[in-house]
Order: sequence, then C-alpha cells, then structure tokens
Amino acid sequence: MTVTEKVAYLKGLMEGMNFDTTTNEGKILKAICEILDDMSVDIEDMNQEVSTLNDYIEEIDEDLGDLEELIYDEDDCCCCDDDDCDCCDEDYDDDFDDDQFFEVTCPNCQEKVVLDDSIDPSRVICPNCGTEFSDIIDK
Repeated sequence: MTVTEKVAYLKGLMEGMNFDTTTNEGKILKAICEILDDMSVDIEDMNQEVSTLNDYIEEIDEDLGDLEELIYDEDDCCCCDDDDCDCCDEDYDDDFDDDQFFEVTCPNCQEKVVLDDSIDPSRVICPNCGTEFSDIIDK
C-alpha cells in the first residue's frame, strides 16, 4: 500500500465512524488527515521525480562508460579488430615512412630507442639512462 492509499483508507475510516468534525477533537483529526493527504501527494510527486532522475543518471552513466572505454581502453584498437596491433600506438603516424626511423638498443640499460634520420647514429645518448653510445643499429 502506498502512503496515498493509506491516507485515503484513514479518511474513509473517519467518515465511516461518523466523527463529529465540529468538536475540538474532530477538528484536529480532520486537519491531521488533510495534512497527511497533502503530504502523501507531495511524497508521490517526489518519488516520481526521483525515479525520473535515476533513469537520467543511469543514461549518463552508460554514456560516460562508453566514453571512458573509448578514451582509456588502450588494449582495444580504434581502427581494426586486432587488439594486439601497433597502428594505434602514440608513436604511430601514417605520414611517416618506416624507413625514416631506426631502432637502437642502449648497451647500459637495454632500453630500445627509436631515432629518425636526423640523428647521427655514431653518437647517441640514451634518454633513459644518459649513456652515450655509438654504431649499434638494429634495423
């Protein structure tokens, strides 16, 4: 039973019992029933609004989840079905030809460093550990 139904039942009981609403006690009981009726209508309206807001929040949450998946899910590829492809890496760019880059391995920290043609391979400084090395090219 909803609050509105309970208040309607209470008002029906009062009418069925033939309360004298001209006495002090009857006036108080009638006023209390009217206040309860108003409150039950307000509560029902608020419950409807809360339900509507909850539906809206769920939609926003789903949309946010979709956005988070697009932005933060680094395992999924954005342009193909292969989750292990390298086409969506931050370093990947369609404008560059793979022949413009070469990879060297630091002899000190074993970090792989990708360089372009503008870097002199005879004098490379590792950005990871700062070690200078030369002529170690892995193509």
